[in-house]
Amino acid sequence: MTATGRTAPVSGPGCVLCAAPGSFGPRDPGEPRSGLCPGCIAAGRPTRDGLEQAVVIVAGQTLTGAESLDLATAAPEDLAYHLGAVKRSLRSVLQLLAPVGEGDR
Repeated sequence: MTATGRTAPVSGPGCVLCAAPGSFGPRDPGEPRSGLCPGCIAAGRPTRDGLEQAVVIVAGQTLTGAESLDLATAAPEDLAYHLGAVKRSLRSVLQLLAPVGEGDR
């Protein structure tokens, strides 16, 4: 279940990272490469969990930088930069939470 009350999408047959068709085994949270196709494993692509963690880390760093900005003395360019960075970080986090529909692939 996601934070919005929806159920999390269940991965169907195919690679859980690139959605290549085929049966690559079930997704086991204890095994980082489970459910991935041989192409993704050979390419050393990060798992979805790794990508999600990276997005959250970058978003947190961006928010920390924006919080340290003194609004009273900040130049308009600084405000615009930090507002844009916060917007991009928030969008990235929200995309992680959005359910994947059939038409989105």
